[in-house]
Amino acid sequence: MERFPRISRRVFTSGTIVAATSLGWPALHVQGQPETRKLTIAVENKAAFYCLPLTISEQLGYFRAEGLNVAITDHETGAQALQALTGKSADICSAGFEHVIHLQSVQQRVQSFVLLGRSPQTAFGVSIKSLPRYKSIADLKGKKIAVAALDDSSALMACMVLAQGGLSAADVSFLEVRDQGDALAALRSGHVDALSHTDPLMTILEQKGEVRIIGDARTLKGTTELFGGPMPAGCLFASLDFIQKNPGTCQSLVNAMVRGLKWLQTAGPGDIVKTVPENYLLGDRGLYIASFNKVRESISLDGIFADEAPSTALKAIASFDASVKSSRINLAKTYTNEFAQRAKERFRA
Repeated sequence: MERFPRISRRVFTSGTIVAATSLGWPALHVQGQPETRKLTIAVENKAAFYCLPLTISEQLGYFRAEGLNVAITDHETGAQALQALTGKSADICSAGFEHVIHLQSVQQRVQSFVLLGRSPQTAFGVSIKSLPRYKSIADLKGKKIAVAALDDSSALMACMVLAQGGLSAADVSFLEVRDQGDALAALRSGHVDALSHTDPLMTILEQKGEVRIIGDARTLKGTTELFGGPMPAGCLFASLDFIQKNPGTCQSLVNAMVRGLKWLQTAGPGDIVKTVPENYLLGDRGLYIASFNKVRESISLDGIFADEAPSTALKAIASFDASVKSSRINLAKTYTNEFAQRAKERFRA
């Protein structure tokens, strides 16, 4: 029996974030050895493919090889992971780049220092059951759309898909359904007509012919078509104060991450299955591998942000959140490639 979905009935609206002015942050100066070797990284849903590079570097001992003692705290929501960072119970956060822009817009001096994902790894699917005669995006007007979270890339992607058909968030009801099991039940029961979510859920629904994919940010091509350029996704970020005080530690951490990213470029599905914890496989190795193959090209090659990627993200966010003003966000302060470039040269990633 399918569980009845516990769905938040909040409707997605523009945020209340107030954009900040340029902060004039000083440049970084990297030192040799780690200033601190004990780190805490806060993440949302560590078992997700979004966090796979982090898991790989952890499981293969790359943090230890850099002399680091890394504790990864898993949180139920992205908001909780961000709160751990801003509340200083975590040194670093692993989440979507869109959160870096939002935090800077409220004068939180944070900066991303290594990119994990080159696309949001999200797909938008229309229910075959609810909309068997679906012809165009206009057919979604007045419908209910499930998203993984109202404040992450799944909702942003849904807005981008709607915009392609001349619709806005006001034309639909966005319902937050974080748990993939609940999202599956919501779609199958007809409580939602479409959903913007991550794998393995979307691969399950595709394989069973239950959704029609009309937007796919799991691939680089689909991401470019939807967002108009490369869209940075998962990344590690911290307060600028932490980065400036601990450049050697950050370099060691990025070394481990880029080494993990390099390993992922040549690893076969069997290697992945053997490396991740057993419970990540959801009891179905074939499904896990199929899902991994869907998102594989979205994984960063070397931890480096493409020059145009941050501006793509800002443009997308600002187009749906009137409180985020592009002219008042200093993109150069939202990320640095300094550490990843050094790691790339070291590991020839």
